[in-house]
Amino acid sequence: MTSSLSLLIPVSLRPTTDVSFSLRKTTHRISDSVFFPNKWRCCSVSPGQPPPPKQRQRQTKNSESGEKGIDPVGFLSKSGITHKGFALYLRERHKSLKDLKDEILKRHIDFRDMASGFELLGMHRNVQHRVDFMEWAPGARYCAIVGDFNDWSPTENCAREGHFGHDDYGYWFVILEDKLRDGEEPDELYFQQYNYVDDYDKGDSGVTADEVFQKANDEYWEPGEDRFIKSRFEVIAKLYEQIFGPNGPQTEEEFEEMPDAQTQYKMWKEKNKDDPSSNLHVIDSGKEYDIFNVIDDPVSRAKFRAKKPPIAYWFETRKGRNAWLKKYTPAIPHGSKYRVYLNTPNGPLERIPAWATYVNPEADGNQGYAIHWEPPPEYAYTWKHNNPKVPKSLRIYEAHVGISGSEPKIASFSEFTEKVLPYVKEAGYNAVQLIGVVEHKDYFTVGYRVTNMFAVSSRYGTPEDFKRLVDEAHGLGLLVFMDIVHSYSAADEMVGLSLFDGSNDCYFHIGKRGQHKFWGTRMFKYEDLDVLHYLLSNLNWWVVEYHVDGFNFHSLASMMYTHNGFASFTGDMEEFYNQYVDRSAILYLILANEILHTLHPNIITIAEDATLYPGLCEPTSQGGLGFDYFVNSRVSEMWLWFLENVQDSNWSMSKIVNTLVGINGSPDKMLLYAENHNQSISGGRSFAEILFGQALEQSSNTNDLLLRGCSLHKMIRLITYSISGRAYLNFMGNEFGHPKRVEFPMSSNDYSFSLANRDWDLLAKEGVHQHLLSFDKDMMNLEKAERIISRWLPNIHHVNDANMVISYLRGPFLFIFNFHPTNSYERYNVGVEEAGEYQVILDTDEKKYSGQGSIGPDQYFRKTLSRRVDGMRNCIEVPLPSRSAQDTNKEIGDVCDGLFEGGSRSHNVGCWSDIVCYLNVEFV
Repeated sequence: MTSSLSLLIPVSLRPTTDVSFSLRKTTHRISDSVFFPNKWRCCSVSPGQPPPPKQRQRQTKNSESGEKGIDPVGFLSKSGITHKGFALYLRERHKSLKDLKDEILKRHIDFRDMASGFELLGMHRNVQHRVDFMEWAPGARYCAIVGDFNDWSPTENCAREGHFGHDDYGYWFVILEDKLRDGEEPDELYFQQYNYVDDYDKGDSGVTADEVFQKANDEYWEPGEDRFIKSRFEVIAKLYEQIFGPNGPQTEEEFEEMPDAQTQYKMWKEKNKDDPSSNLHVIDSGKEYDIFNVIDDPVSRAKFRAKKPPIAYWFETRKGRNAWLKKYTPAIPHGSKYRVYLNTPNGPLERIPAWATYVNPEADGNQGYAIHWEPPPEYAYTWKHNNPKVPKSLRIYEAHVGISGSEPKIASFSEFTEKVLPYVKEAGYNAVQLIGVVEHKDYFTVGYRVTNMFAVSSRYGTPEDFKRLVDEAHGLGLLVFMDIVHSYSAADEMVGLSLFDGSNDCYFHIGKRGQHKFWGTRMFKYEDLDVLHYLLSNLNWWVVEYHVDGFNFHSLASMMYTHNGFASFTGDMEEFYNQYVDRSAILYLILANEILHTLHPNIITIAEDATLYPGLCEPTSQGGLGFDYFVNSRVSEMWLWFLENVQDSNWSMSKIVNTLVGINGSPDKMLLYAENHNQSISGGRSFAEILFGQALEQSSNTNDLLLRGCSLHKMIRLITYSISGRAYLNFMGNEFGHPKRVEFPMSSNDYSFSLANRDWDLLAKEGVHQHLLSFDKDMMNLEKAERIISRWLPNIHHVNDANMVISYLRGPFLFIFNFHPTNSYERYNVGVEEAGEYQVILDTDEKKYSGQGSIGPDQYFRKTLSRRVDGMRNCIEVPLPSRSAQDTNKEIGDVCDGLFEGGSRSHNVGCWSDIVCYLNVEFV
């Protein structure tokens, strides 16, 4: 990252306890949520003046915590949870959260500062012709920067006295001074500043700094205002004469012991107690800070406050990029390789800086290194598009950049931008979720063993390439989400954070708690404020630097439980607050959501928690964790179990429905997927590989195995999509039934790339894959054109295990699924509330979707019957071929014309729309 924000004066980064206490007192905390004060004000009231009127505050119902708008157990009644033990735990957790925030505010001015460590830590270009480097290594005794720019010398660029050096919290500060070129003179001003982006050279126009300052004095001050500038000792001389008289002491030996200011004031007050006129200009309300707080002239005060500071004159002394390059050689040029050198009790170490923004982790078998990324302005990426508006429902396309190409190699950011993004847009999705973007040493880990949390993976391209990817996605109206792994970290010591400063407890727990029980990764120490500073800043970094729109928090169970989620959950509430729950990790998640949503109101956070912890998507003010969506991973596991272990005729409709919707919580916040990357990457088979087997290699499209596979492939996706909350996810290639799994190059396959790609050429040929993609597009259109997902939640009213039929309403739309492998129903009755005529708008059995076309166009219109069925006032009789579904609708002008195209095999899914209700929704 290239940043002009840096420290101009050596000041303490972390104020003392007394200072931070006074700063916090000037901010007014309305609730326990994150706050960011804009201004600090301190005022005094002189005797006789009435106090300022108190602002009227809206009266709100007091919560159990005594704070307005805060109820630590508020979501329990909404969720129907009455467990007293868990309620007590929530109250204790809320108190711990308040204590944590107080501790943070003793070291940081506010929570924005807490989450903006990247503005100071790492490598940054300073406006004073130098580069500043800061790193946290509390266990180190010595710190230096080594790289190809200084021949890897551990003594040339090191932390030393007078340049911050090392503070009490373990933060090291190193200054890399730009080198003066031969024949050039040092800057006239000690604090000479440079603008490294613009080429203007106002300071080189022949006007000296003294002439600029003289111009400022002549133009800025009005007549008489510069009196004390021209005679700078006049005030001091008069004050000296007032205190000591005209014949006061002239040498130090003649000085007597002087009382402090408070004592002098009390003496003066006693001396002039009978002279009211002497107290007119002194404020004294009995407070210590009132001493020498003088009432000034209102006119002069208003005039002084209206005068803008002479910053423009100071900027006139700033020089441009050309002047800097002419006078100086950069201390660390763009593209330089470097590492941080640490001398520890265990000996010297070289590490990749924890805050490095561009890293080569492998370096051809040698130790990795960071790359200083400071591109010239002409090569730095310029943003073109704003972030898209957040939609009311999400259709997420999950993708991995490295395997997104057709060739057996690692694809790049540029290839993904040019080829995949337009495809995602055309396919009807409105968001793309990228996995494996953050730097990781081992490619076969799919990016989940992160080594460098502030760096994009260099194997895909440069930071500028990733910025272009995000920007082009925004230009297409696509949101960009990232898989973020804050639940654990890679155990690599040479590239990652493990044993970073030679100690075992820098970023991670020590002992068994610091190791994941099954994956061998390291577990963060979430109760440490510096670790929180690192993780919270990392989240904010990706939003600020790369404009991402949201995060999918990966594998929360690994961090929320000391057993890393590998335990048998019975559903007992005690499992969510017993001794195995890591309260510090949960507090971090709450704090992360509060800060992200405060700094970036449109951010989207998704919780990936297999245990479905209570309150994942409830507001933090009501005792929740504050996520926007939660992933119901049990759905994908259910489908996989059915496909691999249960005969088609034994599928349980009740289990399907209960797994899809039978979760306590917010159904509108649930994200569902039929299969994501886990099925095709984590050593398993994709659904298409299970369903089709070798059938796709055969020439006959009437093959029973192929027909069954196409039917179930479409039905599983349609019921998962249409019954979900307001978010649906699909992994790259699964929408068209990619026939092969993904296998990353590793020793077990001789590091082959043959399965580490996507065969997009399958879509160029007429056949099953093209038909499945066509169906997926029309399925996306159910939301895109009619907003079925965002406007209504499902009302499931018909589940028949014997007939293997599921039916539910979603607003005016009726979905009917027949999962029976052999039985078709000519006149199947399902209930509907509103009477009218229904028309099929999506039929999975159509031939253009590789179906059999069992239902003809003459059967697409059905009228309701006045008979109570399924608890509804009316019913409708529909034909249901085996393994099929339909959706009916009546054409009104061009409203429905050509919106949906689709079909399936003998499994038939029907989405039926009541035209009367449809008209009410659309036109009333």
